[in-house]
This record gives sequence, structure tokens and C-alpha cells, in this order.
Amino acid sequence: MPLSNIRIIHQDAAVLVVDKPTLLLSVPGRADDNKDCLITRLQENGYPEARIVHRLDWETSGIILLARDPDTHRELSRQFHDRETEKAYTALCWGQPELDSGTIDLPLRYDPPTKPRHVVDHEHGKHALTFWRVLERCGDWCRVELTPITGRSHQLRVHMLSIGHPLLGDGLYAHPQALAAWPRLCLHASMLSFTHPQSGERLRFECPAPF
Repeated sequence: MPLSNIRIIHQDAAVLVVDKPTLLLSVPGRADDNKDCLITRLQENGYPEARIVHRLDWETSGIILLARDPDTHRELSRQFHDRETEKAYTALCWGQPELDSGTIDLPLRYDPPTKPRHVVDHEHGKHALTFWRVLERCGDWCRVELTPITGRSHQLRVHMLSIGHPLLGDGLYAHPQALAAWPRLCLHASMLSFTHPQSGERLRFECPAPF
């Protein structure tokens, strides 16, 4: 597969920062028809050494960071694990929150009976923490900035659902009105900050949402 609409935001000898389009896996799936993905396209189109550091959901677009050598991969993975990176997402959610900002601290777990969904579970769930703030209010929906402190699967989608504001276009969690309100999942990784493993410089990249 060609790189096509994968935009390279930044590259140097150690790292790649790219803008992942929606409807593209970060890594290959298990099924034979799920082999097309971001890392494969990069490796087959000029970046054979690229290594995935973190992932975005298939439908989520935006900034994703890749390493170009083993030492860089280890250090960036450590920064993500130790929560030394900073991330922000832009999303459109259904309804109008009463407050302009808030914190969601609700434990999450995978729910096999409704796979691939995740659910809030106070007994068996893993700690998950999200900060949110309203950027713009527009009738039936609003634009929000979401800052995940933890990195649980589907965290932002389930957390916003849990406070009554599912993301627009979310085929897994949105009710019919919110699902019909936009033709794609309105979740975009819009900012990423990390320390460059070689130079030690703190880098910050931004990528506006396409919605």
C-alpha cells in the first residue's frame, strides 16, 4: 500500500512524527484482511526501520510517534510508560456539559460479551483518568479538548459516554443521534510532547483536527 494520505509532520535520524488518517490500523490485525496499517505502509515506503511506540484506534486520526532505531524505541517507550509525554485530543461530543471543564476518574475494563467495547467497572476495572474542557459550543454538540493521564483502550470514548456526552460518529458507543451527527468518529490526536532521546530537547507537535 502507498503512503498516500499519511503526512510526515517531522522526521530526523531518530524519530518520525506522522498524521495517521482515520480508518487505518496502527499495526497489523490478526485477520489476513487486516494487514494494511500505518507501520507497514511506512516500512514499505522508505522507512524500513520504523518501529511503533504507541497506538491510535483504527478510527482515531492524528499524531503518532515512531522510532527509527532500537535505543530510541526503548527510550520513547519508557517515556510513555512513565507518563513523561503530554498528549491532547480534539473531539466532538453530543450535548452540552454543564461545566466548561472537568475530570473523569473511572476505572475501565475490556468487556468480552460486547467486544471490542470497554466498560466502567469499579470492582475489576483499571484506573483511568481524563481531563476535559469545552473549546466551542455548537447547538446539539460541542468541541472539547481531552487530556488522557492514563492510556487505557477506548478511554476517552468510554469516559465521555459515562458523563452523558458520547463522541459524534462513534459506532461503538454513540446513541443513534450522535452516531448520525458525523460521518466518522470525531476523535483526533492533536498534540504530542516528548523529550527527544538523542538531543534531550523537549519537542511539541500540533496537528489540527480535520473536523
